[in-house]
Amino acid sequence: MERTKISELENRISEKVKIAGWINARRDHGKLIFLDLRDSSGKIQMVSLPQKTETHKIADTLRDEWVVEINGIVNKRPEKMINPEEVLGKIELEISEIKVLNEAETPPFEISGDTSNISEETRLKYRYLDLRTDRMQKNMKTRSQFIQNCREYLFNKKFIEIETPILTESTPEGSRDFVVPSRIHPGKFYALPQSPQQYKQLLMVAGFEQYFQIARAVRDEDLRADRGFEHTQIDIEVSFVSQDNFLNLIEGMMTEVVEKMGYKIKEKPFPRISYKEAMEKYGADKFDLRTDKEKEEGILAYAWVVDFPFFEKTADGQWTFSHNPFSMPKPENVPDLLAGKNIENIMTQQYDLVCNGFESGGGSIRAHQPEILKAVYKVMGFNDKETEERIGHLLEAFTYGAPPHGGIALGVERNIMNLTGELNLREVQAFPMTRGGQTAVMKAPKELTKEQLKELKIKIEN
Repeated sequence: MERTKISELENRISEKVKIAGWINARRDHGKLIFLDLRDSSGKIQMVSLPQKTETHKIADTLRDEWVVEINGIVNKRPEKMINPEEVLGKIELEISEIKVLNEAETPPFEISGDTSNISEETRLKYRYLDLRTDRMQKNMKTRSQFIQNCREYLFNKKFIEIETPILTESTPEGSRDFVVPSRIHPGKFYALPQSPQQYKQLLMVAGFEQYFQIARAVRDEDLRADRGFEHTQIDIEVSFVSQDNFLNLIEGMMTEVVEKMGYKIKEKPFPRISYKEAMEKYGADKFDLRTDKEKEEGILAYAWVVDFPFFEKTADGQWTFSHNPFSMPKPENVPDLLAGKNIENIMTQQYDLVCNGFESGGGSIRAHQPEILKAVYKVMGFNDKETEERIGHLLEAFTYGAPPHGGIALGVERNIMNLTGELNLREVQAFPMTRGGQTAVMKAPKELTKEQLKELKIKIEN
């Protein structure tokens, strides 16, 4: 007999079925033994009757989190035992056979409850157990559904999904790089990508016009509740597009995706607020537009922040980019950029998508002409040689007919936090880092062996 998922049992009343999963709870009621079994699709109440002697003996030995295979008959529950709070509260399984597939030690914390009050150290050490809980299962499934819906929307719009490299060159994305030593090029290093920024622009030069990928990004930055070393982003780039056209595209995607998942949006179309207005009105460029009642109801309040200053001053008085150096100035500011004057008033075609107090995505219309990008680096104090060293490959690519283009990166974790109401990025990642930068379950970072260091020609100084 083929295994049936628990969620499908409601349509199998009076039939004999085989199910498998984990014992979620057990209750002894005199001679009857009630067991709850769960799999990835749901939970079902099962009953073991004393007249089935051998099976009943096995049922008596079962404990929480044991993995079992069960044969039985799907029955309607007696009227007085119907539980309207359970998804399958109108049916139960009468057990006829039990096969123990694996026993389990007593878990270090209660799997059937909410583990948010358990210490982070314990939860991440046993993350594979934490992920069994209802809340974490729901968070991971919400994440998967969100990504799937975005993919479907983009494929329907004739986008092409393309992966870009994980081992790449250190580039000026705004944070510290994680670097990887090269064995065959001693003393030289790859960098893990902070974003696919330059590759996606090169894909526009390559003529793909509408690209996306579910990209992993890695940044060595200070860890916070909504920020980690690793994150996932839905990376989108489009050629021959204006800022208005592109914002409408992404707004359409977000609206369709979250409403399809059953969420409500406060205001459509999304408000568009200038950076200057946001700072004056809210004191920050990310803000929460909901009322207290709307927060309780889980309403999503999206807004676009636009018209950012291109440059800002560093601590030592030099100019640097406010978001990234690859953006296109507003058309009226291009002459000032090329002339290197009026720097503080140059505005960029940068845009951020904010939702419920979080920055949920950010992007811009990109520079696609070499002289624009060179002028940006000149403002930041780079000479021609230094600029060539950093982005010479991109400048050269732009000389072969680069189309105007723009894009965005939507942070998956930030968006799932908005959908689930979680306040910590670690609650919507399967295996996140601890606050101290340690991996979940495994023990990294850790020292390399002497043999590994020798092979990489790396010497560690005390």
